[in-house]
Amino acid sequence: MNHLPIYALPGLLDDARLWRHQAAHFALRHAWHTADLSGHDSIAALAASTLENAPAPRFALVGLSMGGYVALEMLRMAPERVLALALLDTNARADSAQSTEMRNSMVARAQSDFTGVVDSLTPRLVHPSRLDDPEVAGCITDMAHSLGPEVFARQQRAIMGRIDSRPFLPRILCPTLVLCGRQDLLTPPDLHEEMAAGIPNARLVIVEDCGHMSALEQPQAVCRAMDECLARLSD
Repeated sequence: MNHLPIYALPGLLDDARLWRHQAAHFALRHAWHTADLSGHDSIAALAASTLENAPAPRFALVGLSMGGYVALEMLRMAPERVLALALLDTNARADSAQSTEMRNSMVARAQSDFTGVVDSLTPRLVHPSRLDDPEVAGCITDMAHSLGPEVFARQQRAIMGRIDSRPFLPRILCPTLVLCGRQDLLTPPDLHEEMAAGIPNARLVIVEDCGHMSALEQPQAVCRAMDECLARLSD
């Protein structure tokens, strides 16, 4: 569906630069808008503010990682507004006790050593072949330092407090793309298989040679999969 606005939700410590390849790809056919997810410390509050600032009454929605958590909450709040959905490198489950413990530790460390926290996160976010790529790893570092430790703490609190979205998945009726990198260490393929199985109109795409940051690491594959999802609106 041409001219349908696309509303993009970034992940933890990410901003509009995460989506620069997709924004350029869709520029001639769709108005691209990136949400600011830096201002609240709960997924519900982020979803409500994102809906308030939505570009149009109805839109296509894409979220990566934390952005996926917010996207699922937006679907619960206003399903009629989302005509197509893309969930990238994310997870429908609540945070595990082990993950919450690790997040609290990182938040505490970030108050005095934010650079060290960012440096320790990057190898878990990208495919090993891209650790020295300034277009990928360098962009991740730049985005993180633009947002800083206070945003990091707010976003981690939101992530830790998220609910289990799996019971809600069967109620998502719009065309849905579920995509992740084959080498995603944070939200591996089995979690995406689970989401795709739970959503009635979902298509699962696993991107090879790709870690958690698929929009940056394999932008062409992500654009191609999003194109296919949007084309399903015309079927």
